[in-house]
Amino acid sequence: MSQPGLSLTSLQEHPGTGGLVVLAGGERSWSTTVVESREGDLPAQVDQALAILLSPMPTASWQVDALLRRVRDRGFTGLIVSGALTTSIEPLARTLDLVVLLAQQPIRTARAAWELVEAPNVLALSVVRRVAQSIEYQAVGMEDLLHNVAANVGHGIALVGTDGVLSTAGEPLPESLLTSMTFSAWLDVAVTGDGFAASVPVQSRSRTDLRIVLHSRDTGRAQRTALSTAVEMVMPMVAARLLVDEVEAVSEVSRSSGLLGDFLEAGGAADAETERRMRARGWRTSGHHIGFRVLGRGRLDPFELLQVVNAHLATIPLDSRATTRGGGVTGWVSFTDAPTPHQVSRVAQDLLELHQAALASFRVATGVGSVQQGPLGLTVTLGEARDAARLASDRERAGWFVHVDRLGLGQLLLAGTTGDTLARAASSLLSPLSEHERETLAVYLDEESSIVATGHRLGLHRNTVTTRMRRIQTLLGADLKDPETRLALQLATRAVERHGVD
Repeated sequence: MSQPGLSLTSLQEHPGTGGLVVLAGGERSWSTTVVESREGDLPAQVDQALAILLSPMPTASWQVDALLRRVRDRGFTGLIVSGALTTSIEPLARTLDLVVLLAQQPIRTARAAWELVEAPNVLALSVVRRVAQSIEYQAVGMEDLLHNVAANVGHGIALVGTDGVLSTAGEPLPESLLTSMTFSAWLDVAVTGDGFAASVPVQSRSRTDLRIVLHSRDTGRAQRTALSTAVEMVMPMVAARLLVDEVEAVSEVSRSSGLLGDFLEAGGAADAETERRMRARGWRTSGHHIGFRVLGRGRLDPFELLQVVNAHLATIPLDSRATTRGGGVTGWVSFTDAPTPHQVSRVAQDLLELHQAALASFRVATGVGSVQQGPLGLTVTLGEARDAARLASDRERAGWFVHVDRLGLGQLLLAGTTGDTLARAASSLLSPLSEHERETLAVYLDEESSIVATGHRLGLHRNTVTTRMRRIQTLLGADLKDPETRLALQLATRAVERHGVD
């Protein structure tokens, strides 16, 4: 039996060879493949051919050497053998320029060679049959489904988008194949030096650029036909799994959003059932928290926004949670111990980067609350973040981002926050100052920023007032030359004085 045109890579990539081990040599193509029981049955003279011997190799080293020489003398440049080898054949095979492979099941290897050359449709049907076996498997998620398909088909599989590989199983998809794909085509076959990839689009409720890919290092015609057929069978399975996962994800978000609403309505004093549900989700209310709110400046899909937010949070080494609420996303970052100023600053920077990532796809404004402790504190910081996000929606100059900390609290005061929220904001804004410094600041602002008048009212030398005001600006991180800042601080000093908040 003989077939024209076969490569070593195509044999290695075929999942039905029964196991092949390269004993000597490297990549090679053969013009003819000859399958016989013994070496003596091979043709006397061939050119660039591969021999597959079904009988086991002899055990004596001299017999093995003689067999290799006779096979090479007949014009064969490749040999597939079976059985147990007790001697190294690599030095002689290299000298003879002979590729030698060991087959665990030589009859299966011979059939694989026949499928690759003479019967590509048989190979396609074989691959399709293995894909069909995957349909019967009850996958628990996309990753599980892809792993099952890859194991059955014997080739790498990947779910990709224009932004890269989203999920993969089996051999990783080479970058050269990914960049060579045409996303606008129905069936696309990309071929590079790393192999080939067959891909088709996958329908999704959330994305329009997804494709499912089957790929192989073998670029032979039979393998292309087989995987091009198989990938079209895999596509409905992947689309169905995406739909199931997306519906479950929306339901999960709806449940988490409702739970957060129950917690906030209880003012942090949740009942036993709410606490149990929060613990089941890993939502920690003890410790210290910084809330944040990403609010749409117009109509948007909160679920799609949440996906962007969660994708960014996953890159940050923080204990964070987020869910949809109203026309945006609400979340928080938790700490077991009180965070240091540096940690708070780092969180603010991380959330600013999250905001900027969201801005790339949505018209949003983001507010960040101050550090608060315990369940009640969590409701407070989430409330601050909500107010800050509303304020940020009118602050283009601030990049649609407001952090309720220091100057951010002052901006909340200017936004008309009232009652207990006003008192807490004012107290937090002025918390770095001593009682004498607060008094000096209040008088200074009442006297329209006059150093002389402030010193006269307080009985202090002007140099003392100047030194004290410089320290106050440093502690607050505020620019008292800015009219809005001065007004916010004046409102804060009056609120603290009126409510008596420390």
